[in-house]
Order: sequence, then structure tokens, then C-alpha cells
Amino acid sequence: MLKNMTTPAHIRAIAVLGLPLIGGHLAQMAIGVTDTVMLGWYGVEALAAVTLASTFFFVLFICGSGFASAVMPMVASFHAAKDETSIRRATRMGLWLSFGFGMLALPLMLNAAPILRLMGQEEAVVTLGAEYLAVAGWGILPALFVMVLKSYLAALERTQVVLWITVLAAICNALVNYALIFGNWGAPELGVKGAAIASVTTQAISLVGVVFYVRAVLPQHDLFRRLWGADWDMLRRVFRLGWPISVTLLSEVGLFAASAVMMGWLGTVALAAHGVAVQLASLTFMVHLGLSNAGTVRAGNAYGRRDAPHLARGAKVLTAMSLLFSFVTVACFFLFPDFLIGIFILEDEPAKVEILRIGVGVLFMAGLFQLVDGTQVIALGVLRGVHDTRVPMIYAGISYWMIGVPMSYVLGFTFGLEGIGVWGGLGIGLGVAAILLSLRFWRTVLPRLSAGKPRPA
Repeated sequence: MLKNMTTPAHIRAIAVLGLPLIGGHLAQMAIGVTDTVMLGWYGVEALAAVTLASTFFFVLFICGSGFASAVMPMVASFHAAKDETSIRRATRMGLWLSFGFGMLALPLMLNAAPILRLMGQEEAVVTLGAEYLAVAGWGILPALFVMVLKSYLAALERTQVVLWITVLAAICNALVNYALIFGNWGAPELGVKGAAIASVTTQAISLVGVVFYVRAVLPQHDLFRRLWGADWDMLRRVFRLGWPISVTLLSEVGLFAASAVMMGWLGTVALAAHGVAVQLASLTFMVHLGLSNAGTVRAGNAYGRRDAPHLARGAKVLTAMSLLFSFVTVACFFLFPDFLIGIFILEDEPAKVEILRIGVGVLFMAGLFQLVDGTQVIALGVLRGVHDTRVPMIYAGISYWMIGVPMSYVLGFTFGLEGIGVWGGLGIGLGVAAILLSLRFWRTVLPRLSAGKPRPA
């Protein structure tokens, strides 16, 4: 029956699996948006500092989340093969690897000032950013653990719980932010440190919620019994699949981190405008990411059954859905830039006019690159589903760092286009990635799977 699924049936199946994942990503993104909005109300300097600091945190977090991303296709394939023992083994070793990475990353965030200073940022921004990371850095471990468990649940197509746990976390974050940033409800006014405390609190609550659900609803997998027991063979397998994903994710997020650094060279106001544009672009990107995750799960299931026709049709439907949403996003960014940016800035903010001037141009570019950004993340998701991660890692490195970052610098500074040029370079890098990754799937991987051959190494 699966081989003969119609296009409408694929759309329904993707929607059932993908909509809760999209909702979960949007709720997760709402945490960052809440931080940006409230800190924008608190002051432009605080907004610029946390834009820089949270970018640094996110780079490390994304780099470590490759192991969680590896758990998703592995568990999906094991689930299709009804191998519950391997489901447990892969998830546990994903937690092990995430813990190891978190322990390596934590000291970098607790002592972030010298690193931020090396980026050429203004001293006031460095001081506030380091203050934020000294607290927020402790959230890296629960955040990575939650990512592993969410990947495990998504691979089992239990996406509703992922959504509701994340929604609860977003509500908690907003309440704690409101209390501690501004000193409301009798709480002390802590500014950026209050935002950091809210972040760690949110991640801890998320972890407690997801662990409780797994223990209560999926006792047959017994994930946490003798969690300290080593499983070296499965650890190597998760590591082999996960480290290229980590490098790929690092390449993409590093591209945006580099853009934040370059915008910082243009001044605090430009960096604040960039932070707003990144939040808006990231918010819409969560839809593509949710579709990509659904593609990873469905491709993993098809790969476990060696069902190439099902894999091909599903990939076409995913790509079409992503492109359709991109056109809607482009229209919104082009038609309502002032309104969207104004959400993040108070009416009496002295720098509001300048932020709007820079932000409108940047948002136009963000709308354009949505078209290619969605395509490349869909291709990455499907390739991960068939356990193809190493060549995509190379393509990502070439696209983002050999093309995207240099083009951002050349357009932004050599040609004097400033913020618009920096974002134009991002779009070029993502566009090259979209082409290379799509060709990898349609011209190389899929034909080999259709012929009954193993995927290319």
C-alpha cells in the first residue's frame, strides 16, 4: 500500500507528522523571539548584547545537536524494522554523546568575554553578552538532552507531545522573562541576567517534562535504566552518523554567526536590526525545518523498508510544500516590513528610525533567501533519513564558508552595500547548497536505492 500512496495521501501523512513538529519548532522559536522582544523593550544595547551572546550559544548548541539529529533517522529505521532493542541503544548513546559535547562547550560559555572581544565588538556589548552567557551557558546540557529525546519521540511519530512540552516551556520562558528582566511582580530587575535565568529555567522544565512522558508512556524502551552502561558499538554508529550532521549544522549556523559579527562591525544599531531580522527569518524557517524533520522520519522508514518509490514521491511533496510556504513568506516580508520590525521596538526608542531603515532592507533580502533556504533544508532532511551525511557535510562547508561568508563580506564591505550585502551573501551560499544537495539526492542517492544498490558512501 505504501508504494502506491497518492500525492494527497502523502500530503496528509506529512501534515499529520509534520504539523506538530512545526508547532514545536515555532514554540521553541517563540522562546528566542520573546527574549528579543522583551530585551528590545529594555534597551538597544541589551538587545545587541544578547543577539551576539545567544548566537554564540546557538552555534555551540547546534554543533552538539548533530548527535540528536542522528538519533532520529536511526530510530525511524529501527522502528520500521521493529527492532526495539536498537531503538533504546541508539537513544542512550545519543544522550552519552550529547553529555560529552556539553561538558566541552560549557567552559567556553562561562568564560566568553575574551572570545566575544576577539570578534571586534564594542566593549559594552561584550560585557553584557558575557554576563548573559555566564548564566545561560548552564542550559546547554538540558537543551541537548531534550533534543535527543525529542528526536527519539519524533522518529516514533509521537510528535504531539513534542509540541505541548515546547509550548509549556515557551509560556514559562515568557513569564520568567517578564518578571526578571524588568523587575515585575516583586522580582528583582536583572536585565540580561534575568533573560539568562529564564532560559535555563525553561530548558530544565522541558527536560523534566519529556523525561516524565517517556517513562510514563514508553516503559517498554526503558531508556533510563542503567543509563551509565556503555554500549561502545552503538556509540560508534551514532557518532559516525552524527558528527557530519554536527559539522553541517555548524557550517550553516556559523554562516549566520559570521553575519552577526559583520553586522556588529557596522555598529550597535545595525546589530540590533540584524537581530530582529534573524528572529523573523528564523520564525518562518521553523516551518521548513519541521517539514524537513518529517522528511527525515518518513525517509528513514522508507529506507528501513527499502521502498524507493515511496521515498521519491514523499520527497517531491515535501519540496513542493516548502516552496509554497516560501512564496507566502516572501509576500509578507515584502509587504509588511515596517509592521513586522516595529513589533520588536518600543515607540519611544531613540534609535527606532535607524533600526527600521536598516531592518527593512535586510528583511527584503531575508525574504528572497527563504526560497533557497527551505529547499536546502528539505534536501538535507531527506538525505539524513537515508543515513547519507558525509557528502552533504562537504557540500555545506563549500556552500556556506567558501562561498557564503566571502560573498557576504565582499557585498557588504567591498561594494559598500552594508547590511543588504551581508544578507545577500547569505542567500548566495544557501542557494549553492540547495542546488548541490538536491542534485545529490535526485541524481545520485535515489537512483542507486531504486536500483537496489546501497547508497553511495
